[in-house]
Amino acid sequence: MKNNIVGMETNMEQLLDKIMSVQSRSDRVNTSLLEKREHIEKLHRTRNLLRKVQFIYDLPSRLGKCIKSEAYADAVKFFTGATPIFKAYGDSSFHDCKRASEEAMSIVTKKLQEKLFSDSEPTNERAEAVLLLKQLDFPVDSLKAKLLGNLEHFLVDLQLESREAVTTTLNSENQLIELAQELFTRHFETIQQHIKKKVSLSDLLAMLRTIWIDVTEMDKVLPEAALPDFSLKAAQNAVKQYVSSIFSHLLNSVSEALSVVHITPKGRMEEECSLQAVLEAGKKAVIQGSMDALLNFRQMLDDNLELLVKLRDLIIDWVQEGFQEFFRSLENHFLLLSGRNNLTSQDQGSMDGTQGDKMLMGLVLVLAQLSIFVEQNAIPRITEEIAASFSGGGVRGYEHGPPFVPGEICRMFRAAGEKFLQLYINMKTQKISVLLKKRFTTPNWIKHKEPREVHMFVDLFLQELEAIGTEVKQILPQGLIRKHRRSDSNGSTTSSRSNPLREDKMTRSNTQRARSQLLETHLAKLFKQKMEIFTKVEFTQESVLSTIVKLCLKSLQEFIRMQTFNRSGFQQIQLDIQFLRAPLKEIGEDEAAIDFLLDEVIVATAERSIDPVPLEPAILERLIQVKLAKSREQNPSS
Repeated sequence: MKNNIVGMETNMEQLLDKIMSVQSRSDRVNTSLLEKREHIEKLHRTRNLLRKVQFIYDLPSRLGKCIKSEAYADAVKFFTGATPIFKAYGDSSFHDCKRASEEAMSIVTKKLQEKLFSDSEPTNERAEAVLLLKQLDFPVDSLKAKLLGNLEHFLVDLQLESREAVTTTLNSENQLIELAQELFTRHFETIQQHIKKKVSLSDLLAMLRTIWIDVTEMDKVLPEAALPDFSLKAAQNAVKQYVSSIFSHLLNSVSEALSVVHITPKGRMEEECSLQAVLEAGKKAVIQGSMDALLNFRQMLDDNLELLVKLRDLIIDWVQEGFQEFFRSLENHFLLLSGRNNLTSQDQGSMDGTQGDKMLMGLVLVLAQLSIFVEQNAIPRITEEIAASFSGGGVRGYEHGPPFVPGEICRMFRAAGEKFLQLYINMKTQKISVLLKKRFTTPNWIKHKEPREVHMFVDLFLQELEAIGTEVKQILPQGLIRKHRRSDSNGSTTSSRSNPLREDKMTRSNTQRARSQLLETHLAKLFKQKMEIFTKVEFTQESVLSTIVKLCLKSLQEFIRMQTFNRSGFQQIQLDIQFLRAPLKEIGEDEAAIDFLLDEVIVATAERSIDPVPLEPAILERLIQVKLAKSREQNPSS
């Protein structure tokens, strides 16, 4: 037609003639078959009627088979389907069938009642029995009193709180609602008791799922009780308690990880419980415990239980609030472990090096580094996980602010770490100050004899610093910038002492000072350089050791200012300080500040001396070499 329309009109006329011919023949066929079609339809209606009649006659036998197979739902379906016919023709044509069917249904009704009141039957089957009885127009009011009594006995058997006896004057339906609600309340209370004993998530979900199935089945029978809404509120309390219990167990695990510090009778920490092991255990408890908790909560959110789906936003808020509260509680627990809450300055000053003090000091250092770990590692990772899997919520209301504020937690633990580190430094300094005070308050410095050797307090002082160095090396990292060692006036930069804090050779620059140069040199230092002695403490080995050395030297200076020295006493202090100069500068990162403080100790001694004449350089050097040789003999392997 698109390409050639020539002759199209003729063709269309021929097609129209053929269509009219087909239609005419079709009309003739329909006319001839009309009577037969009506006859066939009449026969079909008759056949359907005969089937229904046959169904009525077969109904008693069908019901018998249903009773035998306990297919009570089918029996009710068949009987209710035949009820309209029995109402119309039950007294005439189908009288015998109606009577036989009613006898069979009385058996079905009895069986359904037995199922309803059987404690061994599942809840869903008992609920189905009630629905079937309702379909049979059975008077359920007569069942309520008995069911009510069974529920009361059930509650008593569970040793629940007794209820007042129900009188017949009360409304049985309201009473049944109250008992149903109380029953599910007790179920949720049982769950909460399991949560207190630490229940697994799988067990919790299984209990919630079982209860929710019972709730939905009972709601079909007793919708007036509004059991889904009632159970949702009860489940809300239980799930919230479970979330809180997870954080409580997490806090306990961190506490247990930090409570394994032990001291041997010799005063050294056992290798299996070293400070480094305690720190690593604390880190693992915080980060792995938090990840396990998040995994637990994520599995709860992923569960398709309708009860949990409705609580999803609340669970998200509880998780975020839980982490916020957990880290606040953790910081308070750190304070409790450190003794900071009840440790007075007098208590700090009275530390005498007992095992308990050593354990506490080491633990404080662990807490300092663990706080920094929480700030720099734990909080960022937890924040990332929360953003990925626990976004949303907001049920608590915007007026209360976000439930989890990582910036606030980071600032809190940064401040806590700095406090713990300063507390560790103060505790160690106080302990050494006790040694220094005993050294300078015991002898009569006015009558002091000529120095013959370096005093033994120097060894004790260096041993304490060595022990501190051992602790900080376990916990704190080295500084990023290693200190630059300065050589003294004679070019010597090395020493060889008998332990890790001392070397064998000492610098000799300051041994050539004469009495007339002592004060002048120190004053020149004060005017030539503006030195910052005490800088901010960093979380490095060098910074902590250097700060402790500086504080100890300041304490030493104060103790000296409380005494009066003769010439020999002044010379003894000169000898001890000169021996300390090299190892102390080796320990600290700020050699210039330590050198300055050592000079101040000498100056303070000279100011408090009645005859501050220093030792001759040769004598000073000889006494130091004697001390070094004696140290090598006592520690040949060092």
